[in-house]
Amino acid sequence: MSSNATPTPSEWPLQFHSLIWYNRTGILQKVDLWYDFINGRNLNIIQEQLSDVLYDVEWDNGTSFYYTLDPYKKECNVMHFPVGILRPNWLDGATYLGQRMVDNFLCNVWEKVDFIRYYEDVETKRPVKWVFFEGPPGYTAHVMTFEVGAVLDDPNWQAPVYCFTDENEKKRRTRRRSNSSFGRLNNNLSFYVLDM
Repeated sequence: MSSNATPTPSEWPLQFHSLIWYNRTGILQKVDLWYDFINGRNLNIIQEQLSDVLYDVEWDNGTSFYYTLDPYKKECNVMHFPVGILRPNWLDGATYLGQRMVDNFLCNVWEKVDFIRYYEDVETKRPVKWVFFEGPPGYTAHVMTFEVGAVLDDPNWQAPVYCFTDENEKKRRTRRRSNSSFGRLNNNLSFYVLDM
């Protein structure tokens, strides 16, 4: 590859763990992300500032479980999404925008589907930051750790039994994942990625 060749984004590893800080125009979140493409699953453990912890288990069959594990506040929403989790090559076809200094890292920058900008460290090829423009409010993700090959034990992926009640079955038939902001973003990305 010549030094003048346009860089291409690295594929995501098949399995990784990442700690990410999100800022949605003043709404702060700490997200513990476990990506496991091999087993067709993705888990976001979401902690908003001074709020309950929300678990978001996404399966490659398009089913997502959003739940809390608080024994006094058992909540679960089951949503269906037309496609599964993001593919490791979801950045294929992204438009290269050049290099920028971001969070003290020299990064290659790409834009995909006109609503996500992705920053990757030039030296290590690890993600540093991404920005979703869909909004309002849109949001920015700062990648704090990125552990390639890290795998969460199987029991941690199981949604609690209260996600499988008759009441949740009724909700499951009528609710679509696209109701949430993240669902719309993932929905748009996934359709675009699958159409490539």
